[in-house]
Amino acid sequence: MTSTHNDTPKTAAGLPLVGFGTYLISDADAAAAVAAAIGAGYRHIDTAAGYHNEAGVGQGIRDGLSAAGLDRADVFVTTKLWPGNPAWGDTPKGYDETIAAFETSRAALGLDHVDLYLIHAPSGGSERVNEWRALVDLKEQGKTRAIGVSNYTEAHIEEIRAAGLPMPEYNQIELHPWSQKPELLAFMAENGIAPIAYSSLVPLSTWRSEPGQASGKTAEMQAEGSDAGSPFKAMAAKYGVTEAQVLLHWGVQKGFAVLPKSLNPRRMRENMDLFGFVLDADDMALIETMDRGDGVAWATGDPRFMG
Repeated sequence: MTSTHNDTPKTAAGLPLVGFGTYLISDADAAAAVAAAIGAGYRHIDTAAGYHNEAGVGQGIRDGLSAAGLDRADVFVTTKLWPGNPAWGDTPKGYDETIAAFETSRAALGLDHVDLYLIHAPSGGSERVNEWRALVDLKEQGKTRAIGVSNYTEAHIEEIRAAGLPMPEYNQIELHPWSQKPELLAFMAENGIAPIAYSSLVPLSTWRSEPGQASGKTAEMQAEGSDAGSPFKAMAAKYGVTEAQVLLHWGVQKGFAVLPKSLNPRRMRENMDLFGFVLDADDMALIETMDRGDGVAWATGDPRFMG
C-alpha cells in the first residue's frame, strides 16, 4: 500500500523527512516525474521559480494525487522566490514584485496555497528585508503556511531580526558530509530555524555528472567517489544498502529533511527506503571528519544549481 502523508516520517518541525527535489528536471518531464514520486510515497515536493518547471510540477501533483486517491492536504509543496541578482543585471525584487512573483508561482502550480515559500538566495541586496516582509504578509494572508529562506548565512538571518520581523521557519542549505555547516546549524537551532538539506549526494561520482551540470569540484568528486576504497562504498556494503542511501540516511539521522531527485522509479523507491538501518557511532564519527567547509553547489550562484 502506498504510504500516506500521516505515516511518512517527519522532522521535529513536521516536514516529511524525505522529499522529492525537482531541480534540473525540465518542465516537460516534471509532470510524469512528480506523479511517479507521489506514487512511490513522497509527500514533500520541492520546486522553485528558478527551476522553470512549476507548471509541470503542479500537473504532476494533480496527477499523482488523483492516481493515489489522496487529497491536496496529503502533500507538502515548497516553491521559492527568485529574488533577483544585481551582479547579473537582474534587478532585485521589492515588496510588490515579491507578492507578484508568488502569485505567478501559485498560478503555475495551480494551487490555492503552498505549504512553504522560501527566498531562494540572499542575492536581493538592499531589498532582502522587503522581500522577507512580503513573505510574512503572504503567510498572514494564508497563501503560504510556512515561510523561510535558502542559502542564508547567520548574517543574512540577523538582518531579519534587526528589522523586527519574524524569523524564518526553515533555511534550505547545502548539507552533506563535505559541507556540514556546524556553526550555522547551531545558530539555526538556537533560533528555531529548521534545516532542509539539498545536494545530499555530492560525494558520489555520479552527482550532477551530466553535461552542463558540473561544479568546479566535479572532477575531484568523481575521482574520490569512483575510488574502490571510498568510505561510502564500505558503509554501503556494511549495511547492505546503496551509497546514496548511506548519504541520505546520514542526513535524516541528523534530523534534516532531504530532497533526493531521480527519474528512475527504482531509485525513487530506494531513496525513500532509509529507515531500515542506522549508521553506528563509529561511522557517524568518521563522517564528521570529512567536513570541507563551504559547499560546491552554491558556489555557482546559479538557481539551476541550487537545490
